[in-house]
Amino acid sequence: MKFPNLSIILAALCLSLPAGPAAAQTDLSFDAYLQLLMARARAEGVSESTLQRMTAGLEPNSRVISLDRSQPGTPTSSGYPPLAPYIATHVDDARIAGGRRAFSNYSGRLRAIEREYGVPGEILTAIWGHETAYGAVKGGFDLSQALATLAWEGRRRDLFASEWVALMKVADKGYSRSDLKGSWAGAFGNPQFLPSVYLRLAADGDGDGRADIMNNGSDALASIANYFRDSGWRTGQPWGVRAYIPAGFDIDAYRTKIRAPVCERVHERHSVYKTVAEWRALGVQPQRPLAPDVQATLFQPDGPGAPAWLLTSNYRVILEYNCSNYYAMSVGLLADEIAR
Repeated sequence: MKFPNLSIILAALCLSLPAGPAAAQTDLSFDAYLQLLMARARAEGVSESTLQRMTAGLEPNSRVISLDRSQPGTPTSSGYPPLAPYIATHVDDARIAGGRRAFSNYSGRLRAIEREYGVPGEILTAIWGHETAYGAVKGGFDLSQALATLAWEGRRRDLFASEWVALMKVADKGYSRSDLKGSWAGAFGNPQFLPSVYLRLAADGDGDGRADIMNNGSDALASIANYFRDSGWRTGQPWGVRAYIPAGFDIDAYRTKIRAPVCERVHERHSVYKTVAEWRALGVQPQRPLAPDVQATLFQPDGPGAPAWLLTSNYRVILEYNCSNYYAMSVGLLADEIAR
């Protein structure tokens, strides 16, 4: 009788156990826990040669643990920092100029990507600019070390154990360990994908048979486009447009009840969705053309007298990439500047 591999059984048992709120660390040593991670990766088809080169000399990274434990919790205050200063620093002259250069340099490829995926090139370029300054700042953490450390540390063990195994599958496609560097939390490449997102959505943007989001700008842009299409981007709709609000308009009377399951406060200051025609009837006027049947939410982040926008469902797609109104607004506004 042939018995199953004991290490695979142990890996399945240990890695499937959720880490409770008080579990700061597994009882196993890092080396012992790493063996369980490797057993799980083997069971999921990762080659032995990949596992050996991706774990050689691996030890926990105390800096990664410190960064993870210093992450802020969910805010309890109802107040928000103003949007305008954030936009001033994230949609600045340098980022706009860099975006226009990247847009020009990849113009032919971006046109092809837009035809295939339906996402405007300026949106893709703006995401690239925000994530890695057009490839200049991609992160220098050894991803194998960072993800193994986070899985072992235990605060979000299920997530990071799965991402480490996904990283091994990425490496199994022929990428070197030196290629696979990124943020302390595991995001990597020009678009800052997690390994599981890479496996699901990375795309070949130049037809060479590889989806190299680390070194190939065309692949990175196509991968962002694939992400947006997968998230429901609607071709032909803007992300949003500036809107005129009449004096005395009570935006609070139209607040939405939507609560996002992952990022519950992101819609808190948005209105309900109405058609553009319905907003016009209430005196809210878009400052750029927007079809009357388009559904939009009204957003005035800095309060009465400050700029307001009508945001389409494509704005919510940007939020899928990063669940922050500050991020999504700065991406949309940067894209508008790049396209001018």
